[in-house]
Amino acid sequence: MRVLNYLELESRLDRSGIGTAADQQRAALRTTDVDVVTSPWKGDSPVAAAEYALRGRGGFSAYDVAHCNLIGPGTVAVARHAKRTGTPLVLHAHVTREDFAESFRGSTYVSRPLGRYLRWFYSQADLVLCPSEYTKRVLESYPVDAPIRPMTNGVDLDSLAGFEGLRDEYRTRFDLEGMVVFAVGNVFERKGLSTFCELAQETDYDFAWFGPYDTGPHASSVVRYWVQNPPENVTFTGWVDDKRGAFAAGDVYLFPTKNENQGIAVLEAMACGKACVLRDIPVFEEFYTDGEDCLKCDTHGEFRAALRRLNEDPALRRRLGENARETAREHSLDRVGERLVEAYTDVRESGR
Repeated sequence: MRVLNYLELESRLDRSGIGTAADQQRAALRTTDVDVVTSPWKGDSPVAAAEYALRGRGGFSAYDVAHCNLIGPGTVAVARHAKRTGTPLVLHAHVTREDFAESFRGSTYVSRPLGRYLRWFYSQADLVLCPSEYTKRVLESYPVDAPIRPMTNGVDLDSLAGFEGLRDEYRTRFDLEGMVVFAVGNVFERKGLSTFCELAQETDYDFAWFGPYDTGPHASSVVRYWVQNPPENVTFTGWVDDKRGAFAAGDVYLFPTKNENQGIAVLEAMACGKACVLRDIPVFEEFYTDGEDCLKCDTHGEFRAALRRLNEDPALRRRLGENARETAREHSLDRVGERLVEAYTDVRESGR
C-alpha cells in the first residue's frame, strides 16, 4: 500500500507538536510494509506540479490513501483531488478551535470562525484521526460529519536514548541546580505560562522552559511580558537543538496547560522517567492516573503543594517516574504503526 503522509508547511513546523506528530507517524510506518510518500505534488512542489498539470500530465503523485496533518490550502487541494479520484482521505485533527486559543496574538478571537471552518474541513474526510477520546468529543460537538477514530500520537522512545549523558552539560549551560522544575515546547499562555512563572515566584526551585518563543508581532502580550520580565529563578532557553538535553536537565515536569489534544512532551518526559505534575483537565483522565504515574492539580495551591512534596520526598519522585516509564511504553511507535495500517486498510475497504 502506498500512502501519502502530508504535512503542509513542513519546514516551518519542525519545532511544533504537529511536526513531531507527523515525524512520529512516519517513523511508526517504517516498521510496517506501507510505502510512504511525503509530498502530494509531482516534482515535490506546487509550482512543479502546476507545470506538470499545464502539460496535461496531472499535478499529483500516485498513492492509495491520502493522510493529511494540517488544515491549509495545500491540504484542501489534496482533499479535493482525493474526492475527484476516489482516493480514500484521512484527515488528522491536530488543530481544534479550543487548543488554538491563547496561542498567538489574536488567536482567541480567530478561534471562533476557525471552529466553523474546521467543521467543514474535517467533514470532507473518509476518516478523521485524532489524538484522544477528548478530542473526538470536541469534534463531535462542532459537529464533524465523518467517522472519528482516536489514536495516540505515541512517543518516539529511540529519539530519547542516551538522554542521561547530557545532564551535566545542560544544567551547566543554563545554570540550573537542585530540583529543576521544567517544561518543554513552544511558550504559549495556553500551556500554562502564567501559572509556571507565578509558581516560580512563590518558590525557591530553579525553573526552566525549554522551547522557542516569539516576542514579535505574532506573540501574545502575556508571552512578551513573561519572557522579557522572567522571575529570577526562571530560564527561558529558547530552541535547543537536542531535546534530550532538556529532559536530562529537568527533574519535575510541570505542565499546567489549559487545553491539550494529548501532549507529546508529557509522554516524552514520562519516557525519561520524570515525575510529572499536570493540570487536571479532561484529556489527561484517559491517559494518566493521579498518584500512580503523575500528580494532578486543579488550583494554584495544589500545584505549589505538589512541587513541595516532590522536593521533600525523592522516593515519591522515583516511584512516579518509574510508573511513568511504563505508561510511556504503552504509546510506543510500533503500536502506532499497527493502528495506522488498520486505519488505512479500513478506509480503503469502507468506500465511504
